Amino acid sequence: MTKFVRLFLAALRGTETNFTSGSINRAIFLLSVPMILEMIMESLFAVVDIFFVAKIGTEAIATVGLTESVLTLVYAMAVGLSTAATALVARRVGENNHKAASAAIGQVVFVSICLSILLGIPGFLLAETILRLMGADSQLIGNGIGFVRMIFASAPAIILLYTLSACLRGSGEASTAMRSLWLANGVNIILCPVLIFGLGPFPALGVLGSAVATTAGRSMGVLYQLYALSRPDNSVRFGWENVRPDMSIIRNLLKLAAGGTGQFLIGSASWVFLTRLLSTFGSDIVAGYTIAIRIIVFTILPSWGLANAAATLVGQNVGAHQPDRAETSAWRAAFCNMLFLVTVGIGFYIGAADVVRLFNQEPRIVEVAVECLRVFCLGYVFMAYGMVLTQAINGAGDTRTPTLINLVCFWAVEIPLAYTLANVLNWGPPGVFWSVAISETLLAMIAIWVFRQGRWKTIQL
Repeated sequence: MTKFVRLFLAALRGTETNFTSGSINRAIFLLSVPMILEMIMESLFAVVDIFFVAKIGTEAIATVGLTESVLTLVYAMAVGLSTAATALVARRVGENNHKAASAAIGQVVFVSICLSILLGIPGFLLAETILRLMGADSQLIGNGIGFVRMIFASAPAIILLYTLSACLRGSGEASTAMRSLWLANGVNIILCPVLIFGLGPFPALGVLGSAVATTAGRSMGVLYQLYALSRPDNSVRFGWENVRPDMSIIRNLLKLAAGGTGQFLIGSASWVFLTRLLSTFGSDIVAGYTIAIRIIVFTILPSWGLANAAATLVGQNVGAHQPDRAETSAWRAAFCNMLFLVTVGIGFYIGAADVVRLFNQEPRIVEVAVECLRVFCLGYVFMAYGMVLTQAINGAGDTRTPTLINLVCFWAVEIPLAYTLANVLNWGPPGVFWSVAISETLLAMIAIWVFRQGRWKTIQL
């Protein structure tokens, strides 16, 4: 136990940044612990905001919901660029070329700022039009336009928080990325009630206060990340001189980011279609499905931490010309993920009803959510390998292959299969649930086959 505590504290402190030698199991643990905690902190942003906003009223909730759906494009760019950043920085660190790693981080900052301006300014100027196109009435527009403008104005903070975290993870500084999210969430949690309800000397800003609090929190997180990356004692030291445009690096980043963005959009679009398909069966079905998805998304956060750890390990070890160590690291991380998800799956299969009732007591909604959870759990073993191995391929610098895998599994298989099972074969909602389990299983099988081929080992960045 004492050894475990020491290792856990070492993971939180981030005492190691280069993982091209030593115990692979130790490396996975040191990287995955802060990455898991970082993922949990990221998910708290939405939870905290909606918790306080819900106390204002229905219109405030609707404003947040409509804006979040439009922001999908901003998040897609952020996720895509962060995938590219992790791959490129990890590769340079593995090559022991810290100067090139610093240059890559500088270009990530430059591209992040440019993209956020391109997305943020139109969103700010067209806030009223966006709300109207999303079906908002005049009263909602009047109350929510300030929120929308502030959120789009914060696009630099949104994107940089993602991409700088990715740079830190790629350089092995996963604990620093974790602490930046702690800081960002801490500021958001404190400011949300203060600015929404006007506590103390502050005026009550309503739903706008939520946007101001979130922006302040993310901005503080970004400032901390920039400070951490520019410290003199940092192995990969970022300087503002690195922000000068370097077209060769930018082209490489954008090429990698295109794949990461595509993966996010493909997955998001498939979930939207499935929700739309389920809506034809009634609101109880959608409610049950939504609860099940929220439960699953939260419980698999550790899996994403392991997947991100695999991406960093593969990137660094390929850069260090140790492809066998990179491959072993990915398989070990996938196996650990499988053990975790099998445990979670068994727990959900047995106790699904008790878990769902924590969110809703309506019998029909509980029934639907329980069935959804149990079907999804049957695919957990395969999902464990699919998540890790696709991220490992991304980490090696091949974002195109996972994009194609997602395209085949989610659009060519999952969507047509969901419609066929639900409507043609008359399975109803369970047909949609089974389409997800089947497509995730297929994705894992393809990812395993592709990973074994080993072409990712020869990707040049």
